[in-house]
Amino acid sequence: MNYRFFIYATMLAGAATLCSCRSEKKETVLGPNPFITHMYTADPSAHVWDDGRLYIYASHDVDPPRGCDLMDRYHVFSTDDMVNWTDHGEILSSEQVAWGRPEGGFMWAPDCAYKDGTYYFYFPHPSGSDWNQTWKVGVATSKYPDREFTPMDKPMEGVGGFALIDPAVFVDDDGKAYFYYGGGGKCYGAPLKDNMVELADSLQEMTGLEDFHEASWVHKYNGKYYLSYADNHVEDGRGANRLCYAMSDSPLGPWEYKGVYLEPTGCDTSHGSIVKYNGEWYAFYHNQDLSGQGNLRSICVDKLEYNPDGTIKVVQQTKGNSDK
Repeated sequence: MNYRFFIYATMLAGAATLCSCRSEKKETVLGPNPFITHMYTADPSAHVWDDGRLYIYASHDVDPPRGCDLMDRYHVFSTDDMVNWTDHGEILSSEQVAWGRPEGGFMWAPDCAYKDGTYYFYFPHPSGSDWNQTWKVGVATSKYPDREFTPMDKPMEGVGGFALIDPAVFVDDDGKAYFYYGGGGKCYGAPLKDNMVELADSLQEMTGLEDFHEASWVHKYNGKYYLSYADNHVEDGRGANRLCYAMSDSPLGPWEYKGVYLEPTGCDTSHGSIVKYNGEWYAFYHNQDLSGQGNLRSICVDKLEYNPDGTIKVVQQTKGNSDK
């Protein structure tokens, strides 16, 4: 036997095996759900910023509960491994909103966007005691993703009205930004000006959606736009919202309804966001597993997968935490 050849071949095989192992993608293992347990949180808005961390902007269910009127005091959470989360603390409360409802509360599902060195935090809030008739959308800005947000003195112009809540902002690959919100069965969208706080055109209804309720969110995958939202699904005589989605070739539609990607989570409401982080896609949502009460919710995350045709597979909801 040619021993030199044998040794050389063995070394090559070992090197090839080593390279193969190094090139294999390490799958991220998630922690238990809900992943925030020291307080009650809902409506997670997920974003990945230039620092490489994944941030969650969430609403806060106040304990002891009375109802959604008491929701207040937004918090920011972040992670770099999808297991260990940092609570960066409170970034905004109704007390800071000069134009807001005198009684406070009603700080519902928010969103955040980034452009040219500034973070823009969008939040719904009523401007009067007759809360459902006076919804507006406010904006707070900061040079940081997790602190020092200052609300603007006035709400966004041309945005607001009966049951119109849950603002969401999508920034496309070309840097153009789009604003969405809705409620009462209708979803609206419009491009934003470069200043990120004014509409560049009039709001238009998003067409092609089925059974829209609230919780607009837009993301992009393989050149297609996805508008996800909560529907009006009912089970056993009570609300059991699902998260649905539609697809389009344009950020403002028309949209083609594709179905449900998240089944009911156990509470009346559902609200979610979809984001890519470290090469994998994730679905964020909330449930009531910690409290057993629909007005004391907790945020969760599970992996999201696509079919070859771009449609979304139904997310498998995982469990874990059982105590607050």
